[in-house]
This record gives sequence, structure tokens and C-alpha cells, in this order.
Amino acid sequence: MINEGDKAPAIRATASDGGAIDLGSPGNPLVLYFYPKDDTSGCTREAQDFTTFAGDFAKAGVKVVGISRDPVKSHEKFIGKYGLKVPLVSDEDGRISEAFGTWVEKSMYGRKYMGMERATYLIGADGRVLKAWRKVKVPDHAAEVLNAAKELVSA
Repeated sequence: MINEGDKAPAIRATASDGGAIDLGSPGNPLVLYFYPKDDTSGCTREAQDFTTFAGDFAKAGVKVVGISRDPVKSHEKFIGKYGLKVPLVSDEDGRISEAFGTWVEKSMYGRKYMGMERATYLIGADGRVLKAWRKVKVPDHAAEVLNAAKELVSA
């Protein structure tokens, strides 16, 4: 599990916009949000909320990237269907979610299974985790992350 103050894992990923991201040394502040599944109600709302604030994050000099274990084709459909302005990373092999500790045991109706914990990390340009949100609830989350990014990045 990655905590505030920790160095983000040195993992390179390619986002849906074609951009390469080095999580351990992003060069610019980065919001990394982990979500369970494309095109489900909570995940769609979260992606739309981050899209709503995409311009504000950009003005603050902060890149926002969503991550799930869905394949690239699923991400492409999801982005197209909802006009998302936030790039997505496919973590099909699980190396990113494992490194961040977001692939966790869950339980529904008494059945245990492995799944993605909704979590968000604000990573500084140097790769240090400035803020971590675990077990995220979607309502107002993107606005909270934006406020924290404005405060912590300019500090």
C-alpha cells in the first residue's frame, strides 16, 4: 500500500491519449485515480466529474489519469460514449494496482472476491505522494481532489 510521503512506484504506462507516464517521476504533478470498471454507474460519474474539472486541473498544471483493469478497447469505447477528457490507462496485468495496493479482497452478499478499490493519489512532479484518498466515495470527490491539488501543488 502506498501512503502519503512515499515515493510512487517507478512504473511506466501508456495512457489512452498515447502519452507515456512515468509514475515514479512524472515531471509534472499527477492525479492518478483507480476505479473498478468502465461504463458502470459510479465509475462513469467519477470519470465525468474529473472531465468537468479537466480544464481546472490543466490550469493548475496537474495531469489527471484514470486506471482500471479494463482493456484498451473498453477504455476507447468508454471515452467515446461519454466524451471523457481524461486519459485512461489499462492495467490488465495488474502491476500498477498491485504496486499501489488497490487490488484488494472485497465482499458482496457474503461472497469474497478480488477487485479494484476506488482510490486516488496526488503525486508531485518528483514522484512523492502528496495526498492519498482510499475507499473513495464518488460524490464531490473530483472537486475535493482539485482543491487539494491547487493547495498542495502551489505550496
